[in-house]
Amino acid sequence: MSAPSHYAPGAFTRAAERLVFGNRPLVLVVFAAITAVMLYFASQLQVDAGFKKQIPLEHEYMQTFLDYEQEFGGANRVLLALVAEDGNMFDREFFSTLENITTEVLSIPEVDDSRSRSLYTPNVRFVEVVEDGFAGGNVIPNEFTPNVPGFVASDEHFATLRGNIVKSGVLGRLVARDWSGAMVWADLIPEGDGANKLDYQKVAEQFEAIRQRHEKDGHKVHIIGFAKMVGDIADGARSVIVFFALTIAFTWLLLFLYSTSVKLATLTVLSALVSVVWMLGALRLMGFGIDPMNMLTPFLIFAIAVSHGEQMINRFRGEIFFGGLEDGTVEELRARQGVPAEEAARLAFRMLLIPGAVALVAGCIGFATILMIPIRIIFELAITATVGVAITILTDLVLLPVLLSYTRLRNMERKREYRLRQLTRFDRIWALLARLSRPGAAAVVILIGAVAWFFAESHGDKVMIGDAQEGVAELRPEARYNQDARVITQKFALGVDILNVIAEARPDACTLSYPAMETIDRLAWHLANVEGVQQVLSLPQAARLVNAGWNDGSVRWRVLPRDADSLRVATQGFETDSGLLNGDCSAIPVTAFLADHRAETIDRVIGAVRQFRDDNGAYAEGSDFRSTLAAQVAEAEASGDAVADADRVNLRLATGSIGVAAAINDTVRSVEHRMLYFLYGAVFLMCLLSFRSILAALCIVLPLVLVTELGHSLMVEMDIGMKVNTLTVVALGVGIGVDYAIYIFARMREALNQGRTLTESYFIALKTTGIAIFYTALTLAVGVATWIFSELKFQADMGLMLTFMFVVNMVAAIVFLPALCRWLLRPTEKDGWTPPPV
Repeated sequence: MSAPSHYAPGAFTRAAERLVFGNRPLVLVVFAAITAVMLYFASQLQVDAGFKKQIPLEHEYMQTFLDYEQEFGGANRVLLALVAEDGNMFDREFFSTLENITTEVLSIPEVDDSRSRSLYTPNVRFVEVVEDGFAGGNVIPNEFTPNVPGFVASDEHFATLRGNIVKSGVLGRLVARDWSGAMVWADLIPEGDGANKLDYQKVAEQFEAIRQRHEKDGHKVHIIGFAKMVGDIADGARSVIVFFALTIAFTWLLLFLYSTSVKLATLTVLSALVSVVWMLGALRLMGFGIDPMNMLTPFLIFAIAVSHGEQMINRFRGEIFFGGLEDGTVEELRARQGVPAEEAARLAFRMLLIPGAVALVAGCIGFATILMIPIRIIFELAITATVGVAITILTDLVLLPVLLSYTRLRNMERKREYRLRQLTRFDRIWALLARLSRPGAAAVVILIGAVAWFFAESHGDKVMIGDAQEGVAELRPEARYNQDARVITQKFALGVDILNVIAEARPDACTLSYPAMETIDRLAWHLANVEGVQQVLSLPQAARLVNAGWNDGSVRWRVLPRDADSLRVATQGFETDSGLLNGDCSAIPVTAFLADHRAETIDRVIGAVRQFRDDNGAYAEGSDFRSTLAAQVAEAEASGDAVADADRVNLRLATGSIGVAAAINDTVRSVEHRMLYFLYGAVFLMCLLSFRSILAALCIVLPLVLVTELGHSLMVEMDIGMKVNTLTVVALGVGIGVDYAIYIFARMREALNQGRTLTESYFIALKTTGIAIFYTALTLAVGVATWIFSELKFQADMGLMLTFMFVVNMVAAIVFLPALCRWLLRPTEKDGWTPPPV
């Protein structure tokens, strides 16, 4: 049977149709072979999490992080706190457990023994002023041996321990301020490549095993740190398998209810699963693992594939039941004859190839735009998801129609009558919505949209860049990790929220340059007085205490010595393993422990450092300041000349977990608007190439802009910060949400090309695709709404936001598209069309 005249395929479509349907058996064999190969590679995928994958390595702060990672460690620290439930740590069992935990932590191969600290490590000592000068030793005396059978801990032992802890200055850091617990501070070996790459899940499991062994007999163990966070996220992400199974089941049920056909529902789900298998196989072939933060990508690919597959089976049903467009009265539709399955599949392929490909390419663009975020994990997500959507073009627009061409539906008359009821049941609703394309109603709709955009944009500007809440935003507030973080923050004056400002100076600055040390000391004082900073540690602070010790402990001598010899005496006792200086004292970190890592806290502290270094001229562009100054000093010493500005200090931001968070926040802030503008532009260009009308492309893109701003407002109301995860959600919502408008406008254009009025064309588009569009939105929403119940908060946030974006994009396409078309495409048309009687 020849196609109706309104099908008029282009040369590309005709060539693609001949290629695909002229070789149907070969197409199925090729798809089956590739699927088998991809299934094999997908089975080899492993979870791959990495600290450096999470950070923008090109950012200024991360350049500092990399330059000093070996000397001072990175942001890769695990804190384990042992807390006595009765609030008193001074008993034999507690110290016995603390010693065992310390030994077990240091035995973990990935732990850097030289930087790790505990009351039981040799780098934690006390110093006191005595009559003959200074005396010191280990905080835990050699005679205090709680693990030796028969040892009896006396009150004198505990009094000595308490005194040593106070004199060592670790109260509030390694020991709780209320004397209820003590901490083991474990730095992990810097992450490398290949054989040296850290297995974070393995590390997390080892720390969790320590907790399980020792959390008993009135002792609680609290653990925080990046490695433990990754382990907890990975554990929660495993539940994604259950959600994926639920999604498949719900999706199949929705498709069955829509089509009343087991075959059509099954073929659509099967094609979508082929897309997922190919994507996972491609992931392995590209050398990627699957990161816990990216475990939701298969959900998205499956939901996208099903939604576009739904459009294909909708068109297929129209052809096999009625032989074309499903407009007209019930009597007219009953009088029409359907076409055979192969012909119906051909015609569905012919009609949806271009709009379907455009919609999917727009989805690809949505994923590809997030490549603007220079973070490895986002790069992997963008590449794999873009590949996944590109694969969906093949599975939905090639494999599915070929499978449909072999499909023989049973009970054709019953299914045909059900479709008739679908087409006429909502005519009153479609007729009501069609009135939105009348000039007066369209003007009101556009005005409402403009007002909504204005208020949404104003409110959406309040969205916070970074974390808006305390604790780890990726986990729920009640998660064990966040509970541990709260306990450690309450009991200790430190946590993993650490900012290190690296002060670069001349070699031996701590012994030869009072001005440099004084600048660093003033920075430490300045930071200590910033809201949100709990404690600050620096070499000048320690030197002031030592100087007082050499002068009978007098508080009046707790100052930095100006004399070089006295300064040398005050600082020479500090080793590099103290973390207060590097080997030649040309780099001195100022460490600030923050109360939390909320965006406002980070911005306030970072701003204070920037203001200080601007006021004191303590910043130089580039990372060669230290080597240049060292060369100048060496040359001057050789010639006997003085060095101009030899006491300069370069304050570099920043290492530590807060430095990482600040770099990520800066990156998100810098790309947020640029990414959206690029995305809007790319979608506009795709629509322009497809429909060859600037005004039509505007009609499709403008509702997306409104929904994006509404999404920002939702984030403000739900207290969700703009982070890497949420930024990608917004991009995906635009890239995928445009599908509705594309499919509606494509059907409208068919009717417009037949000479129908705009209102009638919109009514026909709703009548023939309205239910399919609704089910598409419902399918996409169901595919991601299950995430809301995830153990991981970031998955729940993404599920909530994507569900909102998918549903509201559908509503915006149905409501605003016809209004915009009226005033942009046919403002002067005399449209007296009235809906047919129901």
